[in-house]
Amino acid sequence: MRNRYIEAFENAQMAEKEIPAFRAGDNLKLAVEIKEGDKKRIQNFEGLCIAIRGEGIGKTFIVRKIGANSVGVERIFPLYSDSLKKITVLRRGKVRRSKLFYIRGRRGKAARITELKK
Repeated sequence: MRNRYIEAFENAQMAEKEIPAFRAGDNLKLAVEIKEGDKKRIQNFEGLCIAIRGEGIGKTFIVRKIGANSVGVERIFPLYSDSLKKITVLRRGKVRRSKLFYIRGRRGKAARITELKK
């Protein structure tokens, strides 16, 4: 059983943030605020959403991109984080499951996901 004051606070926090509808298989571009000392800057992180989990204010999603030297880089982002400034959906992917962890074992063209036709 959840405390109604905490629940009201969480609902207020979620109402503030504008989140586009996306799911696993979509290519996302995230604007992440990075703090270095007393400076702040926005850095983009672009990749494939491979999983969404949790509910409410604790909802998270995993984004995977291929970095330098073909090394896979995965980051877990809290959906309602203050450091996440903007989420943009670049492509909608045609997938049949909600968790795409099998992509980790694929390389090159085998790791592609077909685009969802409108």
